[in-house]
Amino acid sequence: MQNLRFTEPDDDATLEDWRHVHNAIIPADPLSLDDVRERVTRHHLEVAYLGDVLVGCTTVRPPKEGTATVIARVLPAHRRQGFGERLYARGLDRARSLGAEAVETIVLGINPEGLEFAHRHGFVEVDRYVAGVDEVWHTLRLM
Repeated sequence: MQNLRFTEPDDDATLEDWRHVHNAIIPADPLSLDDVRERVTRHHLEVAYLGDVLVGCTTVRPPKEGTATVIARVLPAHRRQGFGERLYARGLDRARSLGAEAVETIVLGINPEGLEFAHRHGFVEVDRYVAGVDEVWHTLRLM
């Protein structure tokens, strides 16, 4: 397995890397650097690198009423190499360390690979909603 390096974004360069991955995968909800600076105060964020190459990122939203949200994102050029598995496992471990009794994820409908990944890992759709014109968001729960 290739050696990934994980870091919690704590400066503008790593926050920008997290933002880049988010915006590449979630173009319907682009974030500014200020948005990410605020987000890191509420959620646990990580960025993954293969050497110095940016691969992906995670978000773990702390539990609310026992349910945490874990989101793993991998840039398209790095998919199907096991990186998503490692990002997801780290996010799941973090959610459990925060006391999560249940885990959900959210996937934008234009990301069929993300939906497939979630289904393969035991997630089942529990809700979907439309934001904007054609942006379908899927909320899935780990069963």
